Amino acid sequence: MWPNTDLLGVPLQRDPKLGTRALLTDAEYAQREARAKRSDEGLNQKYDKLDGPVSTGSPIWWIEHGRPTRQASLIVDPPDGRIPPLTAEAIKLGEARDAKFHLTYGVERKATGSNETWIDDVLALEDSYDSNIYDRCITRGLMGSILPGEPGGYNQGNQIIQAPGVVVIRNEMIHEARVIPLDGRPHVGSSVRTYMGDSRGHWEGNTLVVETTNFLGGQVGLKSNGAGTPYSDALVITERFTRVAPNTINYEALLNDPKTYVRPWKVAFPLHESPNYQMVEYGCHEGNYALMGILRGSFAERKAAEDKADARKTAQ
Repeated sequence: MWPNTDLLGVPLQRDPKLGTRALLTDAEYAQREARAKRSDEGLNQKYDKLDGPVSTGSPIWWIEHGRPTRQASLIVDPPDGRIPPLTAEAIKLGEARDAKFHLTYGVERKATGSNETWIDDVLALEDSYDSNIYDRCITRGLMGSILPGEPGGYNQGNQIIQAPGVVVIRNEMIHEARVIPLDGRPHVGSSVRTYMGDSRGHWEGNTLVVETTNFLGGQVGLKSNGAGTPYSDALVITERFTRVAPNTINYEALLNDPKTYVRPWKVAFPLHESPNYQMVEYGCHEGNYALMGILRGSFAERKAAEDKADARKTAQ
């Protein structure tokens, strides 16, 4: 069991003020510790306070808080810890998605995502995060499944199973599992594409190297929970798992999508073994009334806008 709860407070992208500095100073680390302490103080809170803020989020005792680390960002390359710029092709595709959304529904798209159909378009109206098909309990994609979630995440478990000729990597949330052959067989044909891609592994000394191709492009991004600009079908992810201590694996992932980003970029962070961590079933759709409410609210807003437009035409 290798959960990534320790990294929950580390952002994917580095604060631009830190420049190429990959570690926090003592003062910056103290601030991160203070935030973690304030977050932990709510763990014993069983009920919402009567005079407290109203929230539709998870109860505070559901969530995992991690522990402070000095790592400034999960991205380690480019040196500034920032996601590289999009290619001209990716920018054009994004503009086309936004234009299609505006033409269809008469409103500006407030968040980047891959929602283009009647059932998932409303999620693009949520301006608090980058919407994606994770919201519909489908998948977070490969990177979205293994990257630490945002602060306040949950179900952050990873299980690594070794068997003759294969390694299995299982993610707790959305219960994704990759069965990775180690026998040198080639990737499947290019016509076979999935959200999690097609993984093949080999050993370089004591480092397990996993190359994943055959992604279904235009569906999931490379940020936490699969958010962000959708990657293309040209994406190749090369992961490296190196056990550097009995309870520590150094994890790296090189993300190369020449259709989407002007250069490859890399994330890296340690995974710590937690033998007592319990993987539980991730039942996402059961009781998922939020999506029903979001859809109904969106349809009501759209109907009101249409009625208002009709009234203007009648008045004219």
